[in-house]
Amino acid sequence: MDSEHTSAVAADVPAAPRDVRRRPPRTDAVLADPRLAAAADRLGRGLVKAAVAGAQERVRAGEIPPHEVAEHAVAALPATASRLRPVINATGVLLHTNLGRAPLSAAACEAVLAAGGTTDVELDLATGLRSRRGRSAVEALLERVPLAEAAHVVNNGAAALALAATALARGKEIVVSRGEMVEIGDGFRLPDLLVSTGARLREVGTTNRTSLADYASAVTPETGFVLKVHPSNFRVTGFTHAVGVADLSRLGVPVVADIGSGLLAPEPVLPDEPDAAGWLRAGACLVTASGDKLLGGPQCGLLLGRADLVRRLARHPLARALRVDKLTLAALEATLRGPATPVHTALHADPGRLRERAEELAARLRRHGLDCRAVRSEAVIGGGGAPGVALPSAAVSVPSSWAGPLRRATPPVVGRVEGGRCLLDLRAVPETADAALADAVRRACPAAAGGRAHGNPDGRPAGRPEREG
Repeated sequence: MDSEHTSAVAADVPAAPRDVRRRPPRTDAVLADPRLAAAADRLGRGLVKAAVAGAQERVRAGEIPPHEVAEHAVAALPATASRLRPVINATGVLLHTNLGRAPLSAAACEAVLAAGGTTDVELDLATGLRSRRGRSAVEALLERVPLAEAAHVVNNGAAALALAATALARGKEIVVSRGEMVEIGDGFRLPDLLVSTGARLREVGTTNRTSLADYASAVTPETGFVLKVHPSNFRVTGFTHAVGVADLSRLGVPVVADIGSGLLAPEPVLPDEPDAAGWLRAGACLVTASGDKLLGGPQCGLLLGRADLVRRLARHPLARALRVDKLTLAALEATLRGPATPVHTALHADPGRLRERAEELAARLRRHGLDCRAVRSEAVIGGGGAPGVALPSAAVSVPSSWAGPLRRATPPVVGRVEGGRCLLDLRAVPETADAALADAVRRACPAAAGGRAHGNPDGRPAGRPEREG
């Protein structure tokens, strides 16, 4: 048969009908669904269309029938227009840097929501005149630390120290012990931060021992201030000596003290952790700290101390670049004035109750045939606070191969892999989240059960974090 005849025959053969079961409904028809129309008003049309497109692709792939596109699109919608997702922190690290450190209290979250609109952040409603920015947050801070004459708030702890160095020691020397020249995390180092402000560093002593005489011999008319840094993310033990704030305050120059972890007053659970009130009482002229660590508030840097020094910092041009927004101010004030924070609750959790919760969760999951058991555990502070302090805790132990699926669950659950198992430590998990944790494990385990039951290295990234300053 010649090619011309072949072509003629082929042209007469009708095309195979398209499989209507894989033909998705039109986008505009799906978007008309009332649930998706309402979501477009809340989340934006782009995010909703993306969810619809994903469901349509599943129809083309034969995964779902065409009439379920709207249902699956609704299920795929994010909770908010942000890609940040709420996570259950079951790592046993109270202040996990990768998970945003301190979770805000309900009071702080409500304050942020209220401040999201138009607020009187720089307006005196009584007079109609401009007022000091963040005045009520500063007042709340001073109420918590009465020994401070004045206070100022910047955007993080490193910024607080950078502002102090710029305003008080630019072109001068900062005297600091070699044993306190810390790396504050992510490759950023305290010496580099201080030098970037235009100050010169005068290092004294050695890594393990520094005396008062070392400081005294280094103080000159060129000294801007003596810096005392609490090594909040490491410990040096053995043949060591450090000089306290009380002794440094007798040198005749200002003492700036960085407590790092954010405690404003003594904490019985952490007796070796310095606090702002204690170092001010000992003679520090200025104390710097982070708001999103043991204080349990939003990310910010706190400066407390002598009124004349705080005034110099607040009026320095750099202060404008480092100032915090209305949301941070609202969250900080609510943290200071509101009820106990989640960090405080986790820090003071009863180990016996943690064990009961772990046993209840493990029993609940075993009823679904899952490989779970309650075990003893140890939690840590994290986030550059109280290094070496272990907090007795309890965890639900599951196969290590489940760690990856759990991170992809709804809500995501982040545990830690230890001893060939994935531990879901409950110290930082609110008791109100136990049901959500159990549901997430149940939903994630079918995917986990399809692979190896134990020892999957995919579970490893959720271990102890770097302890940042």
